[in-house]
Amino acid sequence: MIKIEGIDPRMIANNITPYRPIHPGEIIKDEIEYRGISQRKLATQMGVSYTLLNEVLNGKRSVNTELAMLVEAALDIDAGVFIRMQADYNMQVARKDKTFVQRLAEIRKMAAML
Repeated sequence: MIKIEGIDPRMIANNITPYRPIHPGEIIKDEIEYRGISQRKLATQMGVSYTLLNEVLNGKRSVNTELAMLVEAALDIDAGVFIRMQADYNMQVARKDKTFVQRLAEIRKMAAML
């Protein structure tokens, strides 16, 4: 986290977490809509089922390494972008899970006593 004297670190742009995590599937979906490519055509081109691609584009499934590389081959967008976005998305979702956050706090408290 960036810290600047006299400024609340939560108010520095680089430290702000989006209110709603953005799933990488949303970006892929926007891209294919912009290019005028149907989901079915892209799925066929990538050699995956329409259902799998549709679930990714609608945020119901994660973008894994293989799928990111298939998207890279089909759309010429670096696979690493989607892998990093998926990791960021997963972290943001986990940070919003109150039960999980409480579990982390308990682990940190126990670790501090060691």
